[in-house]
Amino acid sequence: MLVRGHSGAMLQLAERLMGSRAEAEDAVQDAFVSAWRSLPEYRGEAGFATWLHRIVTNRCLTLLRARRPAADLDAVAEPAAPDHRSSPARAAESHAAVRDLAQAMEALSAEQRVCWVLREIEGQPYEAIGQAVGIRPEAVRARVFRARRVLTEAMAAWR
Repeated sequence: MLVRGHSGAMLQLAERLMGSRAEAEDAVQDAFVSAWRSLPEYRGEAGFATWLHRIVTNRCLTLLRARRPAADLDAVAEPAAPDHRSSPARAAESHAAVRDLAQAMEALSAEQRVCWVLREIEGQPYEAIGQAVGIRPEAVRARVFRARRVLTEAMAAWR
């Protein structure tokens, strides 16, 4: 029941962090197994979703750190299909922007990427991110700042 209730959100988070659906599925599966094994140690100090969020985030961080620095461009997830009401030119432009953002995100360290995704895409507060990653909120702010700077420079042509 817990897997059914939380798997969608955890898979979405992992896919954003990993950049690959297959890797995200593996990370979430490993995280659920780890959570199941650790369930007797769950003290309820944080909500279950928060606790699970941290397990998924840590699993993704471990996998991201183990990656080789150079990523295969074919491994970047395909963007969602464009809205059928948009023009072909707009769809091509959107596809190119998403591709460039995915490439720019590969330049981020694993720690910067996780903090940036949790802050900018998931909308989590710095304190929650710090708890999930195991660092102080000030360190989260610094990582998000550096990630924003790298991504801003990489995406300058799109402004």
